Amino acid sequence: KRMREQVGGGKKRRRGKARDDGLKTPRKLPELAGSKILIVDDDIRNIYSLTSVLESYDVQVMHAERGRDGILILEQTPGIDAALIDIMMPEMDGYETMKQIRAQPALAAVPLIAVTAKAMKGDRQKCLDAGASDYIAKPVDIELLLALLGVWIGKNRSRSATAMPTLTQSAAE
Repeated sequence: KRMREQVGGGKKRRRGKARDDGLKTPRKLPELAGSKILIVDDDIRNIYSLTSVLESYDVQVMHAERGRDGILILEQTPGIDAALIDIMMPEMDGYETMKQIRAQPALAAVPLIAVTAKAMKGDRQKCLDAGASDYIAKPVDIELLLALLGVWIGKNRSRSATAMPTLTQSAAE
């Protein structure tokens, strides 16, 4: 009790009604809600931590532990809104992964965010040159990541929405 008084002022705080199903209530971030994000990272700990955060914002997360597998998922899964690509991976690194994704017209518009422990001068530009839409250094600042995803998913959805009437009109003609 004494510890509680020192740390929390002695009052118990209500955090809202608990859910019976054991699931966390999704947080609200309209730009991300309902989106599909692919994480490509060879470290399962990174996949787990990013997935935990993103799922709490009502995001459907898919993952691959190798660049080649990430490309296959993008090719075979319609509607992926963005991909987080680790740079330092075995076999095919993130630079090559992004170059191969950008080489495919059907995937070229998918926002790719490079996630890397390499935060030296010039690394950001190297990621952008390889095809990244943006760049974030590890350890990942979650607020910054959420902001980047919100911007890029919003841009991608806007682009898709403006392209739809053109496709519909040409199909009708």
